[in-house]
Amino acid sequence: MNRITNYSELKNKIVAWIKDYATSNNIKSLVVGISGGIDSSVVSTLCAETGMPTYVLSMPLNSMSSHSELSDVHRKFLSKKYDNVIPMRIDLSSVYEQFVESSKFWLGNEFATSKHPLANTKSRIRMVTLYQVAGDVGGIVVGTGNKVEDYGVGFYTKYGDGGVDIAPIADLYKTEVWMLGEHLGVDERIISAAPTDGLWEDGRTDSDQIGASYAELEEAMENGSGPAVEILKKFNTQNKHKMVEIPTFKL
Repeated sequence: MNRITNYSELKNKIVAWIKDYATSNNIKSLVVGISGGIDSSVVSTLCAETGMPTYVLSMPLNSMSSHSELSDVHRKFLSKKYDNVIPMRIDLSSVYEQFVESSKFWLGNEFATSKHPLANTKSRIRMVTLYQVAGDVGGIVVGTGNKVEDYGVGFYTKYGDGGVDIAPIADLYKTEVWMLGEHLGVDERIISAAPTDGLWEDGRTDSDQIGASYAELEEAMENGSGPAVEILKKFNTQNKHKMVEIPTFKL
């Protein structure tokens, strides 16, 4: 799905939107976690384009070497091209492992090694790290979710990568993010890599987890057609709690 006719204009609009928000809210810097994927690569580049101090964090956490390598590639690309980028690499593997060992004591081994909660824990540890840095530098955490993930299937961790202050590309389909990445000069290896959240040690991709490609999900979202319609409905329903306000009892 590609609704964009002018990617140069789109880039300028998003960069201006980020700067306007920062200025209006007296924000001093931008903080972005980079995974080696296309979404975070595009968002971090857009942030760098603002000219504001931009902290880009690689946060390996028992990560596959291929993911860490692409994150390092992009961090070096940004550092070389933009004087306002402050690159950081914080290995969180030992923090995570210590948490897992402690949780075995609290919960017992059976519960403390449940794979899906552990994957979400990885994402939440990264979120805490981003906010720690943001608090130290007077910054905000910039989100990297796209339209399919944030508003279609809810494919993110609640209070993990879903815990952000602003969302510059959340109205762009994944296909459009790829195209914008090409326009921004993102490394071809990142553009062509299979999308993955990087939270699983077996290297499963987004398509493996969802059961449909982003192109199929985009067709289902935009036109209500194609092979992924039922998959979209299923994930949208089960993840609705992520995409709506927290239910609140009111007097």
